[in-house]
Amino acid sequence: MSIAFLPSLRCQLPVLLFLLQGAFIAVFNLFFTFEDPSTHFDTSNATTTAEGLDDLENIFPFFKDVHIMLFAGLGLMLSFLKLYGFGGIAVNFLIANFAIQWSMVVQGFFYHFRHGVIVLKLRNVLEAEFAGVTALISAGAVLGRTSPVQLLLLTAVEIPLFVVNDWLINEYFHIIDVGGTVAIHIFSCYFGLGVAQILYRPSLRKRHLKEVTTSNTDLLSLLGTIFLWIFWPSFNSVLAKTREAQHRAIVNTFLALSSGTITTFAMSSLIDKQGRLSLVHLQNASLAGGVAVGVSADLISPGGAFTIGCLASISCSLGFQYLSPFLAKKIKVQDQCGIHNLHGLPGIIGTVGSIVVILLGPVDTFGLSLHETLYHDGLEGQQPTLGLFGNRETWTAQRQALHQAAALGVTFGVSLFGGYITGLLMRFPCFVHPSKDDFFDDQLYFQVPEDSGTKWISNEELQKHLLVPLKHI
Repeated sequence: MSIAFLPSLRCQLPVLLFLLQGAFIAVFNLFFTFEDPSTHFDTSNATTTAEGLDDLENIFPFFKDVHIMLFAGLGLMLSFLKLYGFGGIAVNFLIANFAIQWSMVVQGFFYHFRHGVIVLKLRNVLEAEFAGVTALISAGAVLGRTSPVQLLLLTAVEIPLFVVNDWLINEYFHIIDVGGTVAIHIFSCYFGLGVAQILYRPSLRKRHLKEVTTSNTDLLSLLGTIFLWIFWPSFNSVLAKTREAQHRAIVNTFLALSSGTITTFAMSSLIDKQGRLSLVHLQNASLAGGVAVGVSADLISPGGAFTIGCLASISCSLGFQYLSPFLAKKIKVQDQCGIHNLHGLPGIIGTVGSIVVILLGPVDTFGLSLHETLYHDGLEGQQPTLGLFGNRETWTAQRQALHQAAALGVTFGVSLFGGYITGLLMRFPCFVHPSKDDFFDDQLYFQVPEDSGTKWISNEELQKHLLVPLKHI
């Protein structure tokens, strides 16, 4: 029995990719440059050169770490399905590249368009990678159930919405969020859940026969988790505004990850009736502390980071055990990779924790007040930015706590609404749609070697050989 290939895939995917690359070639040639035109009025461009060297020295080490997280860590983490390992890694590779390119264009015109050009710096590329992460996380909610063409559409819609939401919560609400807990994790989570709810398939109320894992795929996924675990302090600290804040963010992220990992082992053994450890929990809950602590990693005390890491891992473990089945059954949200447990729940815990720290914490204990962190200008003589709740002269801890809560609400609304709209667009019949029998199968999209162990077999044969239960990451 042979698999039924989609003839439109051969037309849509290469044509779409060539059109996108052609458009980006034109945009980059017309608008992107390394030289700031404003320096033409100076006798020297030494300032621009110095800024570039500063980026190379201060940002490039973190840039490499984030690179490994996106392409190696996330890719391996998504390779947990026996028959969709190529799709987990290779499609992640495709979407990550497109997301970064598209983010550079959108952010460039939104933030950096001056004198008819966009001055490209290493920091701009890094910011584009942060934007690209949102698409990769959201795609995890519908992993294996959508075509690459549909995921490209998801990315194309999500990136501009992310940029607008990021601008809103930073320029109008002045949120404290050094590691992108609200801007990245919560936004991408509920955007992905919105898409997943629109693409709900009643036929998947019970586990699909191809949603199986093996010991090798679980090991690869756990290896991806460890890559992410190792480099997460760079992700949470690179955008800190001072060296002191960056130092605190690195240490606090490690503490949250470490405490969360130990808690994950304890929770996993406690949840299982026979006290066995679940790779689902290890692959996810061990990272939950890094998500939760990101919002206040540069401000809280070591004890606070330790506590947040423990609470985040507990919520993630319990989410996989109880909340995911509830969402699938009652809310009709099939969250394939459990992004709500890893990104949504810890993100909410971290944001609530930041509000508690702002209201109750001794904000000047570590030598950098919330006030100065929030309004650090970087340019001498720059005017204070006005927001919906006032300016630096009227700043109070209570106002900042309100900022945090308002930004969380806005992000939740924008991401969920955007996910619903994107899901409706992805359902249009003009796009490639895999049939339910072809879900979680590499052979629809890849040339699969005969001896790879991922060769397509019938549902009847799969049912006979079904040895391992479904794993979520």
